[in-house]
Amino acid sequence: MTPLRVFLADDHAVVREGLKALINSNPEMEVIGEAADGTAAVAKVAELDPDVVVMDVSMPGLNGAKATAAIKEAKPSRKVLALTLHEERSYVRLLLDAGASGYVLKRSAADELIHAIKAVADGRVYLDPSLAGGVLDSLRGKPASNAAGDADLSQREAEVLRLIALGYSNKEIAAKLELSVKTVETYKKRSVEKLGLRSRVDIVRYAAEQGWTSNE
Repeated sequence: MTPLRVFLADDHAVVREGLKALINSNPEMEVIGEAADGTAAVAKVAELDPDVVVMDVSMPGLNGAKATAAIKEAKPSRKVLALTLHEERSYVRLLLDAGASGYVLKRSAADELIHAIKAVADGRVYLDPSLAGGVLDSLRGKPASNAAGDADLSQREAEVLRLIALGYSNKEIAAKLELSVKTVETYKKRSVEKLGLRSRVDIVRYAAEQGWTSNE
């Protein structure tokens, strides 16, 4: 199995060394590059083409949100995971709007970061558990793309969309609902087309607006 290729962007050398040691200790991933500011991060990511970029929010030059936006503009499929000390919802919204696929606090446990990297690499949206509830509440106030709240979703389509918003992969949803992965993908495709959603962040926002994410 080819390890996930991870890039680190953080202006503190000690933090980068600690993150590098943690990530490289996991056989499923490896650090292939690093940068100490946003401008250098954008350039090096374009050169190295990592699977996941772990991006600090507060950096000199381009900040984390601007660097994330530039990285996503160059290659929309590239995954960015925000890592920061900040717990304010405004920071989370800023990074998600810039295109980040997840947000993890630096104070979180080491295994939380590893789990988050795997989640965003798999195409899921990941929010630090200590922030997820508040962030989803705040997202209720922002429209999800051109989503139509009265779209005629079937019960299965709605359930699949809700589980995607909660962070489940297609394989996990298939097992939970006792469906095939292909069937789950079909339900997902139909529901996002009906609602006009373009990304997983849009799905999270829509699910929050519907109150689907308040509890599982």
